[in-house]
Amino acid sequence: MIYSIPDQIGILACPGAREFAGKITSELEHLAQRKFRRKVKYLSDKYGLEQEEILRRINLTIDLRPTTTNLKHSVDQFRKSSFTVPAHFTRFANGEFKTDILCTVRNMDIYIVQDVENHYPLTMDNRPGEEHILSINDHIFCLLVTIDAALQAGAKRVTAVLPTYPYGRQHKKKGREGLTAARMGQILENSGVGRIITLDVHSKEIENCFTSLHLENLHGSYQILRVLSGLVDLKDPNLVMISPDTGSIDRNKFYATALGKSLGMIYKERDYSRTSLSAAENNIISIHLLGEVRGKTVFMADDMLGTGGTLLNAMKALKDRGAKRIIAAVSLPFFSGQAIQFFDAAFREGLFYRLIGTNSVYHDKTLLDKEWYLSTDITHLFARSIYRVHANRSISSLLDNRKIIQDMLDQH
Repeated sequence: MIYSIPDQIGILACPGAREFAGKITSELEHLAQRKFRRKVKYLSDKYGLEQEEILRRINLTIDLRPTTTNLKHSVDQFRKSSFTVPAHFTRFANGEFKTDILCTVRNMDIYIVQDVENHYPLTMDNRPGEEHILSINDHIFCLLVTIDAALQAGAKRVTAVLPTYPYGRQHKKKGREGLTAARMGQILENSGVGRIITLDVHSKEIENCFTSLHLENLHGSYQILRVLSGLVDLKDPNLVMISPDTGSIDRNKFYATALGKSLGMIYKERDYSRTSLSAAENNIISIHLLGEVRGKTVFMADDMLGTGGTLLNAMKALKDRGAKRIIAAVSLPFFSGQAIQFFDAAFREGLFYRLIGTNSVYHDKTLLDKEWYLSTDITHLFARSIYRVHANRSISSLLDNRKIIQDMLDQH
């Protein structure tokens, strides 16, 4: 099927997500150009007209729109789409944020991108030489201010693009604690956001707490498997899947089913009267393995890596039980606290071979240059989702990526 050029898409990047949003914008531009050229060829074949004539007529239609103000574009050449919405971000001395949008967004489909887990120094537009390290709460409030700015400027629809869903781990309660994961979505919903696009949310049940907001939960499994295929033979009979804890069993079952491998699980007993402060200071009191790993190459996946205690304890338990080589993958590589140093030490001890992560969380060369770390780009996945949502097309094939994984396996 043929769809129109998504020239009313606007990508508005909060300070914490400038790099991620820039890659999404670049992917969108390539996607729009490729689909447009395909459309011109299709129409040329259908109507028996030269492609140059089709292009002239499309450009004429664009120029005739009441909203088109720049009439200096070429008549017979492809016009490159631009999706970036420029904005000026101010951080006041008392910590307040202000967003000024620098172009019209009236009646546009605005996608506000924010990386709430970016804890690297950032510069704000009002103080270009001054760096700030923003907390998750700072990023969230910057997002809320930006949402309000877009709506006040007349945006037709606002979508929050959050590679990492904030407070996602607070999705259930065992005592007098809040369901903050659900409240975060409700805050965004009440702020005027109609949709959230995120990656591997910790609990899909969060969506049940919304009235009208839609949550699109993307998965990075295909991108992770492409990296894994460069490390091991995916058809190797000695490759096994192990879930690092009970909470990740469904994720690892997905990989095991897709690859036709056996599935095992690590069961950990915890003392919940203690809080895990780091990989070295956690609340795990005993570890049990269900499955056989002796002499095997082990792949285990988790949705997020905070302090790293879950994966590091699992790696040690697997090595103690005879695992030959261990490869881990995480969709959301936070690397909180001293996690990088702990994994450095574990790699030197030979506890694991490689760790695969996505670029859903910004990191610099401190992590990206590590021999043991491999990053995979998921911005194309987000760009395709944005393109389809804007065109009111189904994104079910992006949410359930088993078919493209199977196509990849058939090529090996």
